[in-house]
Amino acid sequence: MEIIKREDAAQGTDNEICNTMEYSFKDKAMDVGVATIKGRYPESGFCVNLKSKELVYVLEGSGEIFFEDKKIDFKSGDAILIDANEKYYWNTKFCKVSMTCTPAWSPEQYKNIE
Repeated sequence: MEIIKREDAAQGTDNEICNTMEYSFKDKAMDVGVATIKGRYPESGFCVNLKSKELVYVLEGSGEIFFEDKKIDFKSGDAILIDANEKYYWNTKFCKVSMTCTPAWSPEQYKNIE
């Protein structure tokens, strides 16, 4: 058993559009983060996780997530599964999401693609 307190979480992205807190356990199989998004993220193009599946649970707010071939409307209480190598971007006035990655997220596997 392991716990990471809010005050011990690592600040990830910290800008006007996307603010993240990362809860990285010693377990390389999975981790969790919380993101607050206000606008289009990334600002242009798509983002992609090259290794991890991302299970997203929408804690607050609503918006749209765009993939190469589809758009999904989401709201509080919805869950979204994003496969590894799947390109996407967020468009929202405000949302707060919890994201669980398996295997655990690392900056090297995350890319922005124009």
